[in-house]
Amino acid sequence: MSTRPHIYRTEAVVLRRMDLGETDRLLTLLTPETGKVRAIAKGVRRPGSRKAGHLEPFCRTRLLLARGRNLDIITQAEAIDLYDGLGRDLERLGAAAHLVELTDRFTVEEAGSQAVYDLLVAALGLLNTGADLASVTRYHELRLLDMVGFRPELFHCIGCRRDIEAEDQFFSSAQGGVLCPRCGRRHDSAVRLPLAVLKVLRHYQRHPYELASAPAIRPQVLAELESLMEAHLTYLVERKLNAPQFLRSVRSLPKLRVDNDANA
Repeated sequence: MSTRPHIYRTEAVVLRRMDLGETDRLLTLLTPETGKVRAIAKGVRRPGSRKAGHLEPFCRTRLLLARGRNLDIITQAEAIDLYDGLGRDLERLGAAAHLVELTDRFTVEEAGSQAVYDLLVAALGLLNTGADLASVTRYHELRLLDMVGFRPELFHCIGCRRDIEAEDQFFSSAQGGVLCPRCGRRHDSAVRLPLAVLKVLRHYQRHPYELASAPAIRPQVLAELESLMEAHLTYLVERKLNAPQFLRSVRSLPKLRVDNDANA
């Protein structure tokens, strides 16, 4: 049984929201102390609501909540960071949605994790301030898997336990990591893993973000890495993820070109 007091304060990131009734909203929040919390923001959809602007998606906010019989009730909200920069770039917004969706899928209610909370807050801050999208996203994915107990094996073959050599390998989500060429051919679920992609995965897994994000990575390697991680994460959560399709749609939009002569 939860030991939270009847009235309690916490920081939170808004993971999801859903309209409830005529004026309320049901929010799914990530908190450092108690993990995911579902709470009602009463009257937040009324014109002039003081809480509305502090409970936007992805917003990091400071809350006062009252314990309810089934759902907690948000009585006060004060935004710490709205991450305004995300709304000015659809691709960054999509990347943030992806990381929030993953965090939602891999966390449970009443199981707090300061590390997972800090990881998400750091990633949202990096995306908001213009950090490299691919580096932030791939680093966050691998670190989150570490924290929730799904760290992929990247240094030894899952099948024969031998050290992985410097050549193309195989990767199996079902097995939980890398398979050497000999073992990989025996598993129908295994997919080819180019050596360049494996090197990037290992680099992200071993180093803090500042070092992990330093090397420039070829676009082809980034595309293969993104495809591999999407398939692996989809396997783990056992359902299709929403944000990757949104990102592909955004990238397919025609780029706007500024006519310098017209602006002269």
